[in-house]
Amino acid sequence: MSLPILIVDDSSSIRKMIEFTLRSKGYPVLAVEDGQAALELLGREAIRLIILDVNMPRLDGLSLLRLVREHPEWGALPVLMLTTEDQPADRERAMEIGASDYLPKPFKPTQLLEYVAALLDPRSG
Repeated sequence: MSLPILIVDDSSSIRKMIEFTLRSKGYPVLAVEDGQAALELLGREAIRLIILDVNMPRLDGLSLLRLVREHPEWGALPVLMLTTEDQPADRERAMEIGASDYLPKPFKPTQLLEYVAALLDPRSG
């Protein structure tokens, strides 16, 4: 069985939609509500990809992204950032910190699947 995709978003409806979309295509999924919970989970579980919201309580997405990139075991994980803030400066900041890609909300499930496929197999994009 392949490693799970980690969804990190404080919106339960967004988490459930992403989870349903990915599971419908056979991807194993783990989902948490904020960056702190994700950090704790990353310490216990091997992950294949992180789908990460920018704006969250306790530990926001950009702070978690920094911690992931600095960690010796997680540094190479692909990270797809999700945000309602779709300004070029926001995207640039996330990419400078180390985001693999950036998907503005709202998005269609098909868009999400395209991004996930490209990040899991760069040859497919």
